[in-house]
Amino acid sequence: MNRLPHVADGPYAPPVPAHELTVVAADGARVHVEVHGPAHAPAVVLAHGWACSTAFWAAQIRALSADHRVIAYDQRGHGRSPANPACGTEPLADDLEAVLRATLAPGERAVIAGHSMGGMTVMVAAARPAVREHAAAVLLCSTGSSRLVASATVVPLREGRARTWLTRRVLGSRAPLGPVTPVARRILKYATMGPGSAPHMVDACARIVHACPRGVRHAWSRVLDLLDLDHGVRQLTMPVEVVVGTADRLTPPVHARSLAAALPHCVGLTELPGLGHMTPVEAPELVTGRIRGLAATYMSTDTHAVHAEESA
Repeated sequence: MNRLPHVADGPYAPPVPAHELTVVAADGARVHVEVHGPAHAPAVVLAHGWACSTAFWAAQIRALSADHRVIAYDQRGHGRSPANPACGTEPLADDLEAVLRATLAPGERAVIAGHSMGGMTVMVAAARPAVREHAAAVLLCSTGSSRLVASATVVPLREGRARTWLTRRVLGSRAPLGPVTPVARRILKYATMGPGSAPHMVDACARIVHACPRGVRHAWSRVLDLLDLDHGVRQLTMPVEVVVGTADRLTPPVHARSLAAALPHCVGLTELPGLGHMTPVEAPELVTGRIRGLAATYMSTDTHAVHAEESA
């Protein structure tokens, strides 16, 4: 019953970063940041979801860092970022803005990819100056902007007050998750992954989620319960691509379709048959390819211009 916060080998084992730093957000929260890949390569920023950590992006980091500078950070209270009393949407935006300011040169652009709560982070930060300055394009994976609890299908009942009540208590439970056992893997797979997910994918996700402190997990579940970021979606004026699994029980495809309809500049909606909520783990090559494609299309020219100015 190994309680490592991530798998130690295989495609989902986190690679060693080129360097690490601690960024201080506007309210004093300390945020752990990892940087991978060549120093002057096109930049990608990765924001993980609820109860996860930078380890969640291991497959994308491993693939993209060959020719991109990949910046991944732990949301406050997650991974190696200490817990902070401030839990809410604005603190999420504060943290992303601090990471962008600390890791990107003035005027430097990046593709920002957010999964689940990471995607919500981008939505709430959409109008922030750092996002306006640095976001060349955005990838939103398995996320939504409002009515998360009411639309979740984790509890196998028809939509309505009873299902919402039960879902709120399941997702907001204070119970410790304990060690990663076969039963724990089955529960996590049912709630967050597609039925065809390979055992090594399930194990990787289970270790990450079970490593999240239960107090942090509970505190952020309350934030997600009350979430209403529909206004933030309309502020995402840069090119945005959306990815979702058709078997996602936490943010079902209805969210992705609503996002695609509301975004000012949606450049694609991909629905992945049979996949669940953990799309970067369940479809690593596709998610990596979408990030790479956005970088090639929307930021290669201005990234080179910034580095040319730095070298002059």
